[in-house]
Amino acid sequence: MNSFVKEYLGLLKLEKNLSDNTLNAYSNDLYAFMRYMEETGINDPSEILPVHIRNFFKLLSDMGLSVRSAARYYSSIKGFFLYLLKNEYIKRNPVDRVEPPKLEKNLPDALSVADVNKILDVPDVSTELGLRDKAVLEVLYACGIRVSELINLKTSDLFFADDLIRVFGKGSKERLVPIGSSAVEWTTKYLKESRPLLEKKLKSMNFVFLNARGSRISRMGIWKIVHFCSQASGIEKEVHPHTFRHSFATHLLEGGADLRAVQEMLGHADISTTQIYTHLDKDYIKQMHRDFHPRG
Repeated sequence: MNSFVKEYLGLLKLEKNLSDNTLNAYSNDLYAFMRYMEETGINDPSEILPVHIRNFFKLLSDMGLSVRSAARYYSSIKGFFLYLLKNEYIKRNPVDRVEPPKLEKNLPDALSVADVNKILDVPDVSTELGLRDKAVLEVLYACGIRVSELINLKTSDLFFADDLIRVFGKGSKERLVPIGSSAVEWTTKYLKESRPLLEKKLKSMNFVFLNARGSRISRMGIWKIVHFCSQASGIEKEVHPHTFRHSFATHLLEGGADLRAVQEMLGHADISTTQIYTHLDKDYIKQMHRDFHPRG
């Protein structure tokens, strides 16, 4: 059965333009599912019944897997069986009779504007790394981008004259995101005063945010900045890089921004669903950002 999985993953890589992280998630989920099927004595996808899939998810639950992770497994398996059915490797889709895991609708914690400002005031901007940290936090909050989007940001993606940056989200989907004046100010200062001191020509490769060795900053590097600054700020909430993304969206919506404009800025998508967002003029989105973002 692994040959079917390999064929399916190859198709995704060639035709769907998915990111490496997404492909790895599909691969891990599907191979884990196939190992379970083989352990139960099933070696042909056409032999898999709804009860086998339900038993697999019961096992995941018994092992303590979160509902969100189980939902990702469901999405991976569902897509795989749709592929098998489309190519007539199977005659019926067993996933059709299996209910997806129910996701809880809890809203993530968002910081108050005052708490965000406390965190943003922590970095010592008189040092090269402190100035970098200040710019990192400003961009995270100003743009609401994912950590993966931040660390892959290149100097060629900065369009400060237009108050925009270009990011490549999940599936390498490109979008333009407004950036506020405060983030522009501090990032420009970092690029002029700090980045040249950190840059190593063979390592830096045009990435905006660099570590002390001159290489692209890592996810862990961003996490350490956020963790240190949130701890040093004295606020009691547990803060992660993604907290800035939630706070970005929450503050815009609480300020009265149009929901569709915020969705466009976030570039939000889910591999288990198809979401169609209304196309919005970029000038309109920029105006929404200016009008409703606390640091716009």
